[in-house]
Amino acid sequence: QVQLVESGGGLVQPGGSLRLSCAASRSIFSIYAMGWYRQVLGKQRELVARLTSGGTTNYADSVKGRFTISRDNAKNTVYLQMNSLKPEDTAVYYCNAHNAIYGYEYWGQGTQVTVSS
Repeated sequence: QVQLVESGGGLVQPGGSLRLSCAASRSIFSIYAMGWYRQVLGKQRELVARLTSGGTTNYADSVKGRFTISRDNAKNTVYLQMNSLKPEDTAVYYCNAHNAIYGYEYWGQGTQVTVSS
């Protein structure tokens, strides 16, 4: 079992920045891909950014150039740096850990991000 705990959400003005953190309960980054997803009420959860165990990143087109996913192996923590935030970035953001070989997948509880003036 893996527990994922997100933090760092909140209210920010358009153009502002936030950094989300996702702390894993144990060292998993060598065998799990880590991702950040977001969901707006009534809509499907969508992938925002993903970081593979090998270090490859990919981003949704809507956040490219503004968001950066990274990890700190020593702290078992993955981050999502969000810059130039827009009102349409408002959502609940979820951390995800996925091991494709064994089919294991875990989710955090979510953290609310609201971009509004």
